[in-house]
Amino acid sequence: MSATADNLILVADVGGTNLNLALLHPEGARFRLARKARFSTQEETSLLEPIQRFLASDPSLRPRRACLAGAGPVLDRRIHLTNAPWDLDAVALERALGIPVHLVNDFIALSCGVLSLDLDDPRQVTALPHGDGSLPVPDPAGLALVVGAGTGLGVGFVVRTPAGPRAFPSEGGHIGLPVFDEDTLALWRHLATGLSGPPGAELAVSGHGLALIFRFLLDTQRVPWTAEATAILGRPILDQPAAISELASADPACGRAMDLFVDLYARVCAELCAVFLPTGGLYLAGGIASKNAPRFLEHGRFMARFERNYRAHLDQLTRATPVFLVRDYDLSLYGAAQAPACTA
Repeated sequence: MSATADNLILVADVGGTNLNLALLHPEGARFRLARKARFSTQEETSLLEPIQRFLASDPSLRPRRACLAGAGPVLDRRIHLTNAPWDLDAVALERALGIPVHLVNDFIALSCGVLSLDLDDPRQVTALPHGDGSLPVPDPAGLALVVGAGTGLGVGFVVRTPAGPRAFPSEGGHIGLPVFDEDTLALWRHLATGLSGPPGAELAVSGHGLALIFRFLLDTQRVPWTAEATAILGRPILDQPAAISELASADPACGRAMDLFVDLYARVCAELCAVFLPTGGLYLAGGIASKNAPRFLEHGRFMARFERNYRAHLDQLTRATPVFLVRDYDLSLYGAAQAPACTA
């Protein structure tokens, strides 16, 4: 083992679609990337196999510990992934890898990662201007809220304490699906069919949800059925969101689906802000927002819906909330490395 590699940390972000692995060098309170790789969660049968392939590709880089984040709650040192067919088991991984393994919820990792963002670096974040053009400054002592639509919809938050910042997960992605016009009322009814209770936000504000919105708009003849729409629906459902996003500027059905998705995302965030009061900032994480930033920013679409509430004091709350679109795809990996300190 080289002298420069003897403090390496193996980190992972295991989502429903992608499995990201990396080796990080601690450098004071920050980390430097040694190498990383991406795998398909759906194509793997466990976490151990891609980790072993990843480490075998450069045997000179051997980690001393692992901090792994997965999409699900940690129970008895296990994570049952909510959008994948296998689990994370810290005890089994320790036995196979021969190093200590720490498991955290993926949104705890993202929430920890927010603490290290440089808010002045456009490669890391984009500040969303409010309707009046203002860009509120986050309170460094305030609660920070992280909301991210990817394969599912995750919510986490960070509070500052005298002992240091502490990150927490939540089930906020399963709050009720907002209704604010005839289209969203019809969508609510459409998604409620066959459910034992009212539809939750994740059913629409997620990658899978974008595909459901798209199909709803077509089936209810709110948009024209095009050859492109037929081609998209012929793909596996996990591939449909990326195709809808790619054609949003060219195909009317895709564009309408993206607009409704952004509007719903904004309303979910506004309702979560009423609960958490995030004076430390609202951070839009997850792949969908970062890959579709122009759609969020165009004509102030996201912020216009975010700031439109039924009470004046809620308008004031959302207008005072700093909102950032996270562009750093490695945020969850760095956050996983920080998670043991943020959850102690």
